[in-house]
Amino acid sequence: MRVLLTTYGSRGDVEPVVGLAVQLRALGAEVRVCAPPDEEFTRLLAGVGVPLVPFGRSVRALVTAATPPSAADVPRLAAELVAARFDTVAAAAEGCDALVATGLMPAGARSVAEKLGIRYVYACFHPFELPSPHYPPSPRPGRPFPPEVTDNRVLWDLDVQSVNALYGEALNTHRASIGLPPVDNVRDHVFTDRPWLAADPTLGPWQELTNLDVVQTGAWILPDERPLPAELVAFLDAGTPPVYVGFGSMPMRASKDVAEVAVEAIRAQGRRALVGRGWADLALIDDQDDCFAVDEVNHQALFGRVAAVVHHGGAGTTTTAARAGAPQMVVPQIVDQPYWAGRVAELGIGAAHDGPTPTFESLSAGLEVALTPETRARAKAVAGTIRTDGATVAAKLLLDAISREAPPMSA
Repeated sequence: MRVLLTTYGSRGDVEPVVGLAVQLRALGAEVRVCAPPDEEFTRLLAGVGVPLVPFGRSVRALVTAATPPSAADVPRLAAELVAARFDTVAAAAEGCDALVATGLMPAGARSVAEKLGIRYVYACFHPFELPSPHYPPSPRPGRPFPPEVTDNRVLWDLDVQSVNALYGEALNTHRASIGLPPVDNVRDHVFTDRPWLAADPTLGPWQELTNLDVVQTGAWILPDERPLPAELVAFLDAGTPPVYVGFGSMPMRASKDVAEVAVEAIRAQGRRALVGRGWADLALIDDQDDCFAVDEVNHQALFGRVAAVVHHGGAGTTTTAARAGAPQMVVPQIVDQPYWAGRVAELGIGAAHDGPTPTFESLSAGLEVALTPETRARAKAVAGTIRTDGATVAAKLLLDAISREAPPMSA
């Protein structure tokens, strides 16, 4: 069996797909991945021996550019991605039995599968991405909702209009070029009526909040066997467990002094600090030996050795910290991150920051909660409930579905 996985986004959108690819291959499938051409994604896939078919622009270059894309740029970038799916992704899907799409609104992927006559699955990494009367949608890039509208049903209807405005013309132009009829609701066409939810049931429970037939597989976790760098191990061994602070792929443009604020707040708690540079390029604020800076490292190995994790609330980081039993302080920036911050607080495994811009006072208040013995005990208890088999579950579901659809072999 051959499977194409496609995603567009930051590491939090790519690494889970790599985790699924590894499990599919372990079950005997031939797998390739369409993902952004960023160097770190190339290395990630090369490290597990899965072919990468790059498409679209470098996500890191877009996110960290001196002048980030404006609202006026968003429709053009959306049209580029749609075109890339009908071109690069379609070519990669030739000869495949299934196409699994996730990441930034993968408009066009289902059309490719439709034209090729292969199975299509849409998967998301957080539960509130899917329409429900119980919560509002996140605004689409460059298309804010009218502030006077508060009815969730109306907001989700407006969301359909937003997605159509961003992707509809490009999608239907390309569909017409390959003989497919137009789509009048791009969002629901992409999602299907049976989307997969690749989130841990403890951290991101699905509670029958929508009419969609959601399949919750559990989070797709890529096992990381890399050793920690020797210099980092030496720092960890030299004193009490530090507080880790890092914001992954978030550029933290509104918080130019975030490293200084975080280190000072951590020191005020009598703790050492470990700074993850990330896409914000955080740096040490002085040369004192109670702080250490790291680039991308094995969080699965690291988080079990820290006193707490201060982060942006990406699904992957939240899940990794929860698995490690590390208390968390979440400073959410965009999209799903406020949801994960709320779940961390609700579960009692850490604190949720109010808003995206931390101050010394606000970080200190959150750390006081995260660093209590009660929070650590709760984090350790919840760690035992986090599932690690989500990618295996998803891989088996997909391959079983393909097997049921395959024509019987001739005698």
